[in-house]
Amino acid sequence: MKLTEKRLLVIGPNGAGKSNLLEAVELLGSLRSHRSSSDQDLIHWGASEAVVRAITSDEEKLQLEFRKLGGRKASRNGKSLARQLDLLGSLRCVGFSALDLSLVRGEPLLRRNWLDRVVQQLEPVYGDLITRFNRLLRQRNQLWRQWKDRSKDEHYALLDAFDSQMALVSTRIHRRRIRALKHLGPIAATWQKRLSKGKEDLELKYHPGSILEGEEEELAWRLTIEKQLAEQRNEEERLGICKVGPHRDEVLFLLNGVPARKFGSAGQQRTLVLALKLAELEFVGEMYKDPPILLLDDVFAELDPIRQLLLLEAVGDNHQCLISATHLDAFEGDWRKNSQILELALQQDGILEVG
Repeated sequence: MKLTEKRLLVIGPNGAGKSNLLEAVELLGSLRSHRSSSDQDLIHWGASEAVVRAITSDEEKLQLEFRKLGGRKASRNGKSLARQLDLLGSLRCVGFSALDLSLVRGEPLLRRNWLDRVVQQLEPVYGDLITRFNRLLRQRNQLWRQWKDRSKDEHYALLDAFDSQMALVSTRIHRRRIRALKHLGPIAATWQKRLSKGKEDLELKYHPGSILEGEEEELAWRLTIEKQLAEQRNEEERLGICKVGPHRDEVLFLLNGVPARKFGSAGQQRTLVLALKLAELEFVGEMYKDPPILLLDDVFAELDPIRQLLLLEAVGDNHQCLISATHLDAFEGDWRKNSQILELALQQDGILEVG
């Protein structure tokens, strides 16, 4: 299918495959799915692999394969890439789905993942940092499970080696998250003000899982985190949980000075998520002087008519936009007139029809 307009409206009933189409674009743009963290879920039941392909406006041919045996394989213009991360940058996108509405109310992990997706759009190598930290954390936890098999001196020597690496990676993750929030915060606050018609002030606050003193000095922060990891060993041995590091970070959203998670109404929380996504869209576009694709996956069902209109007005004509919805009623006037419409229908036998 070739896109002929900047806007594509994907219309169809639930289960027709609307989200799958937007998810495919998201995977090529970010290597992540907002619906699943397991590649196995991306492969059709009974199949051994899945393939996503696209051709960009620059005539680049992108492909990402998911295999039950052998993991992922990425290629550009028919040439295999040494790392899937090398695929990033050819297609940038910002996704917004109904699942994102839990960003305010949900667990801190959701907010960390959101922030990490933003940072990775700006620095593809950031994905390597997160992967490396998670691997170190798992290996360090494994050390504690096996500590009785070795002497205390040997055990602590191994922990010292892990702590040194973890402190370095943690510092670099903390710094990048802080920098991204410093840029995102004012943009999100502006959008919140606009979407709430001037009634709400939004502030994004970063609560790191490590004590970070002073300016962003890598050596000082690394040594401080290394010290904290050593000081919490007795508690870690007792609880089996590492309580220092970016895996303990929290991002707070404050509306008019109070936590939106506890005191924000459902409407305010929805507006806040809209502001975050629009800020992300604007921030990434400013950094690369090229607006990313906006993916709106079935969000209109969760928004009242006023917020639907505000979102459509905010998007305007500045971005290529792929929107899924169950019906066309939410789109009026120029939006329907100037959009390419793809209608999906699910037959009784489960075969997808494109009209």
